[in-house]
Amino acid sequence: MDAIGVLMVCPMNTYLEQELDKRFNLLRYWTQPRQHEFLTQHAESIRAVVGNASAGADAKLIESLPKLEIVSSFSVGMDKIDLNKCKERGIRVTNTPDVLTDDVADLAIGLMLAVLRRICACDKYVRSGGWKSGDFKLTTKFSGKTVGIIGLGRIGLAIAKRAEGFDCPISYYSRSEKPNTNYKYHKSVVELASNCDILVVACALTPETTHIVNREVINALGPKGVLINIGRGPHVDEAELVSALVEGRLGGAGLDVFEKEPEVPEQLFDLDNVVLLPHVGSATVETRKAMADLVVGNLEAHFANKPLLTPVV
Repeated sequence: MDAIGVLMVCPMNTYLEQELDKRFNLLRYWTQPRQHEFLTQHAESIRAVVGNASAGADAKLIESLPKLEIVSSFSVGMDKIDLNKCKERGIRVTNTPDVLTDDVADLAIGLMLAVLRRICACDKYVRSGGWKSGDFKLTTKFSGKTVGIIGLGRIGLAIAKRAEGFDCPISYYSRSEKPNTNYKYHKSVVELASNCDILVVACALTPETTHIVNREVINALGPKGVLINIGRGPHVDEAELVSALVEGRLGGAGLDVFEKEPEVPEQLFDLDNVVLLPHVGSATVETRKAMADLVVGNLEAHFANKPLLTPVV
């Protein structure tokens, strides 16, 4: 398979690069200063594209690659891939579900604890010597809080199960009520936000879910409520979120994702009720290796005319 051109669109994982290099003719797109000319030069040999949550395969890229057969994503989300264009062209698409579920769900719980118990602020308090002047202010209990989840898919369910361990009542919103669950279903995000203490964004990013958390939802969550976003940045109207936090209309937030990564609103930097992470939901050694193995496995299966491991299209 070493003659098969595989275009990796951005840097994502050293192990993945090494494994692709062993098997294919790996082309590192981000290293090319003249990308249009590079694509023209290699268009006839590129039969696969590897992307991730930051960059994938849009219509323009797909149209420039006449021999493209498969897009293998080093992520679960499909929002960086033009799925309609892939379907039109008969291009296969794969992602990396399941293997990152535990890490993302773990992180969501970590963010809830960090925001409510002010863990980051406590750490700064000790390091700065503040403790010598007196005890840290009282924080807020996590156990028993009502957790509302937007999107009860693999990750949403994993978060719910973990939160149950803290005696948290679980409610959720999705496009339709889920069978075989005792969690309380709400027919709108506003209704969900009005009836929970912690609102978690865990759905896929689509045109319908872009800014699914808007001013109305934030106001419904209220000055004692906490927003946790481990989905995608554009799920949340970031300008509205910032103003609500600065004005005290929202109690706190734990954010792993942002609208224009890696840009983060500087107004959030001095707020001790906000925890900011650099999109690290699946960023553990174990999970990234498993994700890389899935990407490589899907490509090998495709070019060997075997069933794909995790097909999306």
